[in-house]
Amino acid sequence: MDSQPSCVVVTGFGPFRQHLVNSSWEAVKELSKLGLNGDKDVELRILQLPVDYREVKQKVTRIWEDLKPQLVVHIGMDTSAKAIILEQCAKNRSYHDADIRGFRPARGECLPDGPEVIASEVSMKAVCKRFAVEGVEVIFSRDAGRYVCDYTYYLSLHHGNGYAALIHVPRLSRWFPARLLGKALQVIIQDMLEELRKPELEASFAENSTAAIPAQGNQLGDCSFREN
Repeated sequence: MDSQPSCVVVTGFGPFRQHLVNSSWEAVKELSKLGLNGDKDVELRILQLPVDYREVKQKVTRIWEDLKPQLVVHIGMDTSAKAIILEQCAKNRSYHDADIRGFRPARGECLPDGPEVIASEVSMKAVCKRFAVEGVEVIFSRDAGRYVCDYTYYLSLHHGNGYAALIHVPRLSRWFPARLLGKALQVIIQDMLEELRKPELEASFAENSTAAIPAQGNQLGDCSFREN
């Protein structure tokens, strides 16, 4: 029987504050048109999230429980950014800014008694180094701010055991039209998927090498993607 394609979920955010058009969702819609380069082994699903702490908590939980994706990539807008930002980790506390409904999390926490920081299993620094799309700069960050984007990321990392990512994109402009941002997301997410496949490929190589040359040990490098 043919295996079912694995699922990758990519989310963007809706309007907030004075920003009636959120570049994160516009970029995700463009990504949906482009797809993930015809990879039949990956089913791409997109979803718009509201800038609402309580609703995000419900939706992120359902994404992981119902869809069981191999990776969830959240796209947010950084209004001051001049580049695309790959966020390595998310924080549990200090969420004091109100969402679009005026709500703030109790005690400013994402999860009571949760770890202070959770890092993605994707090496954002490695993805940054390999990225190449003309006209777009990509940078690495360990501080995603303390608003609904980072809150969403923390929840997703928690539910997905680290198999989540957060990408901040700039506001739409003539330098950053939606189509260019969508193309950049396509390249970045494809690279993230390749990054996550590396342990499988290396394990397969090690097994085959050991079977072919049993007298020789096969020492592989560290396969962990967690940045220290």
